[in-house]
Amino acid sequence: MRALHFEKHRTDRIGWLRAAVLGANDGIVSTASLVVGVAAAHAVNSDILVTGVAGLVAGAMSMAAGEYVSVSSQADTESADLNRERAELSANPEWERGELTAIYVKRGLDEALARQVAEQLMARDAVGAHYRDELGISDTTAARPLQAALASAATFAVGAAMPLGMVLVAPAGALIPAVVAASIVFLALLGGLGAYAGGAPVVKAAARVTFWGAAAMALTAWVGAMFGAAV
Repeated sequence: MRALHFEKHRTDRIGWLRAAVLGANDGIVSTASLVVGVAAAHAVNSDILVTGVAGLVAGAMSMAAGEYVSVSSQADTESADLNRERAELSANPEWERGELTAIYVKRGLDEALARQVAEQLMARDAVGAHYRDELGISDTTAARPLQAALASAATFAVGAAMPLGMVLVAPAGALIPAVVAASIVFLALLGGLGAYAGGAPVVKAAARVTFWGAAAMALTAWVGAMFGAAV
């Protein structure tokens, strides 16, 4: 008998990868935009740095709270569906077996085989079978609020530190172009790395995050310049 070979798929990373990429992208874009906007309003470097650090802390906490709340809502919905399935299985197992059979028939099995599969799976783990095949939820895709919150906050802070570093090293007269150029490079690298980790097209992902990041910085710089001119 041949040994079983278990493949490692990239979907195993989906729980933390989405939050990590979102956090890092938002950290770069929001902090760079904040720095560029304040600099365009003719603020001094010390004020720009304080604003950027405040944006890093506030943004990381906001990302953590937002991810935790939103993913917790998803987890609550999944839990409610699971409890409902348990109640339905207890009240009418034959009906639930029919539902599972119909699902397998739609996937291409003949009815007799579909019913046999449903019976065997339900005999082993009825709740798990319905959770996976009726509700479409698995261990890979199940909501993990704490994991999402920590990944998002940590990567936001890392992303935000990149444009902040440019504030420390760039000459005052070249601060805006230095932050913009460095941030575009960081965004391209982030988009490419995220796509590579998820098995997606690298160039397309890098171009997407770079375009929207540049657009956000350009708009914020314009607003900052208008505000600075008006003050």
